[in-house]
Amino acid sequence: MRLLECVAGHEHGAPAKQLARETGLALPTAYHLLRTLVHEGYLRRDKGLFFLGEAAERLSSSGAQQKRRSTIADTLAHWRDALGVPVYYAVYRDGEIELLCVSDTPANPAVQEWADFRETGHAHAIGQCLLSQLDDDARRDHLDRYPVRSITPYTVRDNQTLLRRLERTGRMEPVIERQEYALGTVCAAIPITLGTTAATIAISLPVHQAERLMSATRQLQTEVGRLLGSLALSISI
Repeated sequence: MRLLECVAGHEHGAPAKQLARETGLALPTAYHLLRTLVHEGYLRRDKGLFFLGEAAERLSSSGAQQKRRSTIADTLAHWRDALGVPVYYAVYRDGEIELLCVSDTPANPAVQEWADFRETGHAHAIGQCLLSQLDDDARRDHLDRYPVRSITPYTVRDNQTLLRRLERTGRMEPVIERQEYALGTVCAAIPITLGTTAATIAISLPVHQAERLMSATRQLQTEVGRLLGSLALSISI
């Protein structure tokens, strides 16, 4: 590991003798470890100099991905505690709705995914918010694959009704949904568009606390605005 760290500190590569000296390793030991690391793909050798290899770069990429996941999880937990509600983070990627992170507590549990979340985007606030950020062709493509169907008595009834609703939704307006996906639950989703990626942060409440929904949503919008940079980094997870 010391050798890998040392090589990483030399953008233009370094010879074995220099790496041995900087890591405090005996030269024969350094040679042996360097050959092993080259064989395993963690280092590559070019004209007597050692550089990070593909395996080390994959390891670095995985570490960065884990850090981004940790960042968004910590952010959602902060909002969960500040608002006293479950908080959800989702993106629309490769034609699919992906719920990436949920933060809740036993006292404020998240909505149970009793119907496949990807297939019921028309019924929940997260899906409606993501679909509202797409262009008309992408929306229709999604609904061709996952047509509107009744989930509860409050669910939108057909594709055309949903499309008209999405067209009326302002670009950065929160989407409110009341018992369309789960009876006894109201939800709100805030759109986040970064580049070509549609994303959303959402919250849910029991229907008997519905009067809290709008104030909590406005507070969440303010918080999201403050931490938009962190969310931008996490879009790629």
